[in-house]
Amino acid sequence: MEVKGSSKKMIATQAEMVENKVPIPYRDQCAHLLIPLNKCRQAEFYLPWKCENQRHSYEKCEYELVMERMLQMQKIREEEAKFKHPGKQGSSIPLVPRTANA
Repeated sequence: MEVKGSSKKMIATQAEMVENKVPIPYRDQCAHLLIPLNKCRQAEFYLPWKCENQRHSYEKCEYELVMERMLQMQKIREEEAKFKHPGKQGSSIPLVPRTANA
């Protein structure tokens, strides 16, 4: 199943997510990584130093989804700015925040 506007495909099926009791807000393109992570967490009694590889994989996937959405929103804002101010070029909203030293 493909999700509109995303480059990642859904790997976990709805049936798998229901069977593994994945909460509805977490049923995204990274749910296939959350299922084994939650199983590992339960098996290891939620010890924070356990299941690090699974957690890192899941968090990386979520981070990539957020960055993808941010880039899509940036493009939308740039397109809206072109329609509002046809003479101006570029975006007034920087993608990368500035640091205090710069």
